Amino acid sequence: MAPFTITARDPESRARAGLLQTAHGTVATPVFMPVGTRATVKSLTPHELRDHGASIILGNTYHLYLQPGHELIARHGGLHSFMGWNGPILTDSGGFQVFSLVYGGIADEVKGRRPAHPTRLNDMVTVTEEAVIFKSYLDGSRHVFTPERSIEVQHHLGADIIVCFDELPPFRAGYDYTAQSMARTHRWAERCLIAHQRRDRSVLPNPDQLLFGIVHGGIFPDLRRASARYISNMAFDGLCIGGSLGANKTQMYEVVAMTVPYLPDGMARHLLGVGDVDDLLEGVARGIDMFDCVSPTRLGRHGAALIRNRERNWRLNVTNAALRDDRQPLQEGCLCYTCRHFSRAYIHHLYRSKELLGIRLVSLHNVAFLLNLMADIRSALAAGRFGELYTEWLGKPLPVLSSPE
Repeated sequence: MAPFTITARDPESRARAGLLQTAHGTVATPVFMPVGTRATVKSLTPHELRDHGASIILGNTYHLYLQPGHELIARHGGLHSFMGWNGPILTDSGGFQVFSLVYGGIADEVKGRRPAHPTRLNDMVTVTEEAVIFKSYLDGSRHVFTPERSIEVQHHLGADIIVCFDELPPFRAGYDYTAQSMARTHRWAERCLIAHQRRDRSVLPNPDQLLFGIVHGGIFPDLRRASARYISNMAFDGLCIGGSLGANKTQMYEVVAMTVPYLPDGMARHLLGVGDVDDLLEGVARGIDMFDCVSPTRLGRHGAALIRNRERNWRLNVTNAALRDDRQPLQEGCLCYTCRHFSRAYIHHLYRSKELLGIRLVSLHNVAFLLNLMADIRSALAAGRFGELYTEWLGKPLPVLSSPE
């Protein structure tokens, strides 16, 4: 039986609701996955995540491979047991972080920004047809990731959904290199699939893992179309849209719109590394089922709370002096633990006093805010009113999406 079933569709867009079956439970989509990079969603407990609506979280293969190591995690019963989370988990392949060592910060490789320390980063990664050789950011030790090695590490981590190892060229790479890189990613996808199919189920913490392929092609319609068709013809359990998504949100939406029509209707679609409020709504409208992003907890660490105000880019600066005596919750009507118990004034005080509780409370609110938005989207799809919800949030009608050529 296919792991993904569609339960509702929006007649005015490509939005749909569905159910994704995994070894640790069923995930209702569209869904946002909080990111637990190092086996923890920063500052939050698994109980808090579950209590606020999280159904699936993401772990990072690269970081967990380096510390504490996938063998240790496997000895502890896999990632679920190790971190005390009994729901579904997705692990990425590690490629995103490995290639960010070349191009700079965590998003520099997809948006064409210059690395912050180019002379330091130049010798961090070597890419060959066979593998990627990289140095650990922890101690400078040398490591080799082949597609097979990435799958082996993810097998030992035991996540419910694992992802193929891919090359990630930057936005500025241009057409020719993007095409070459896409072809290499396709060859690596074949190797990942073979390695996954040959796994020894008897020795793994989670023998029933799903494997997702990744569609590349940068911002180029013909490459996206070719990659979508190629990866879709392989025996994957779901598909991701990866690689460069453009230099801005408009280009990202165009990339999604040009890719989705060539993906199988009956497979879950994951847009990698995306999680802003407007991006979630725009992505769902274009047919995306799954999202992940570090933004809610990263914003929390920097004193930004998510609020329902598009003119303010959905954010409230909790360190602003105007909040010093403000008795409102972060978001009126929000039922998260933070908003039910604390005022903006108190949270402002925590940040000004550099108390760690402030980061925890705002991070929890931010995660809950996005999880609640996704729950509202699912409810709207079931009730046939997604277009209304989209307009209520973004102040404009649903986009008109053309059919593929």
